[in-house]
Amino acid sequence: MVKLSVVVPFHNVQTYAPDTLMSLRANAREDFEFLLVDDCSTDGTPEILRGAARDLPGAVLLTHARNGGLATARNTGIDAARGEYLAFLDGDDWLAPGHLARVLAAIEALGCDFVRTDHVRCTARARTVHRVPVGRRGVVLRPRDAILPAGRSTSVDYPYAWAGMYHRRLADRGLLRFTDGLRTAEDRPWIWRLHREADSFAAIGTLGIFYRRGVSSSLTQIGDIRQLDFIRAFDQVLSETARDPDAELLLPKAVRTYCAIIAHHLGSVERFERPVARKLRTLGAAALKRMPRPVLDDVLETMDAERASRLRRLRRRPVRVEATP
Repeated sequence: MVKLSVVVPFHNVQTYAPDTLMSLRANAREDFEFLLVDDCSTDGTPEILRGAARDLPGAVLLTHARNGGLATARNTGIDAARGEYLAFLDGDDWLAPGHLARVLAAIEALGCDFVRTDHVRCTARARTVHRVPVGRRGVVLRPRDAILPAGRSTSVDYPYAWAGMYHRRLADRGLLRFTDGLRTAEDRPWIWRLHREADSFAAIGTLGIFYRRGVSSSLTQIGDIRQLDFIRAFDQVLSETARDPDAELLLPKAVRTYCAIIAHHLGSVERFERPVARKLRTLGAAALKRMPRPVLDDVLETMDAERASRLRRLRRRPVRVEATP
């Protein structure tokens, strides 16, 4: 019986894949499987993964004939997973030895649907600990209660799929699947749906995930059209939250987060290619007009002056009908 399935997508990460795979070996157990998803890499990654499929205990190699993006690659792994529990890791990150076993022991002891863990962010040689924004640790809580308050960082603002572990019953309910084709912000609709619809979760202090930032091939570092998928991702958050029985309570949080992300991208618009920057402004203005007006008005009144001013200028921009990316 497979106790834990770990879904690990890879795309053109030949420089980092050996570290990722070495860390999986340091976490291997007879009842663990590692679903290595090659998302149509064009560098040396496929050869590295073929070697891992032979040498890494529990490795299962899955390949895409065409690149589908992180969301689609994760879904491929979820569909193939046989474990009672599931976890995620990205192909350029790594784990401390024995980390998966420790998280598994914690979720089994708690008996909840999912757990969220802290992580270490690695930028060049700098290391910083980032904690789940949940005050109570090691206590089973209702996920819906961790969405609010709107004006503070909460669990839905910590969307990293790899910072946790999930019981198979969530996959059986469809709650672990990602929106196919999203290239960025794929974890935003995912974390919101998880917190709206799962029954129980806990935050734990187990530290053993190392998240690599500043990778040149990462979409967070590339200012092309794929970055604008955040519009489609947050449109999904808003539309699904608007149908929730607690929509009146939850929408201010969703709108505020959406606005904060638009303002963030506008604040660093120079990193985008010029046509993409124009499209960002057009799509951002259209997104503001789709938001519930009274909720948006309240959000802009309570945001800091710089971001609110940026968004108000964008809100006044004329909008032509244009499809989202």
